[in-house]
Amino acid sequence: MLGKIVGAYVGGKAAQRVRGVDGPVGAALGVLAPAIIRRLSWPAMVALGVGGYLAKRIADDNAKPKSPAA
Repeated sequence: MLGKIVGAYVGGKAAQRVRGVDGPVGAALGVLAPAIIRRLSWPAMVALGVGGYLAKRIADDNAKPKSPAA
């Protein structure tokens, strides 16, 4: 039960930093995350981590202002 409370708190705080996700949705995701993670295999966790990293890099690259070509 303590894990669910901590997960909800952390999920709510993380949702404040993500555009389009409100606090209650983040809290719900924080409560569900430990159960989902327990059911994933190691290769699936690694694939999710690498996919998230690559998606963030692509999003950051697209957010950079384009400099005019010389």
